[in-house]
Amino acid sequence: ANVEFKQFDLTKGQHLYLVRICENPGIFQDQLAELIKVDRTTAARAIKKLEEKGFVTKRADTANKKIRRIYPTEKARRTYPNILRENVYSNQVALKSLSTDEADELERLLEKVSDNIDEDWHYVKKGNRRTY
Repeated sequence: ANVEFKQFDLTKGQHLYLVRICENPGIFQDQLAELIKVDRTTAARAIKKLEEKGFVTKRADTANKKIRRIYPTEKARRTYPNILRENVYSNQVALKSLSTDEADELERLLEKVSDNIDEDWHYVKKGNRRTY
């Protein structure tokens, strides 16, 4: 999908950030990092690049000026439907040989996998060490 997003000046997973920001205008950086399951430094770098490219803006929170909220720009709002269209197409290609029941089962199983990853991610994020 990175090839498809090149035409929109998006690289290496930036579309993931852009989708979440468009879906959650005014999101905090920490919330965005949590949604995407990356550390704050990685999120900060991605946000900075999106800001430099004119996809997002940061504004101080009205209640707490120390907090910066992230908003999509008009450029981001124009790009967002194209990202969604690519996502729908990719899903159709990936699932084309599955029956509806199989696709539903796959979605259910992937949700379980996602929950497992989420649980582990939070465990490690709290400073805990995995036992291998």
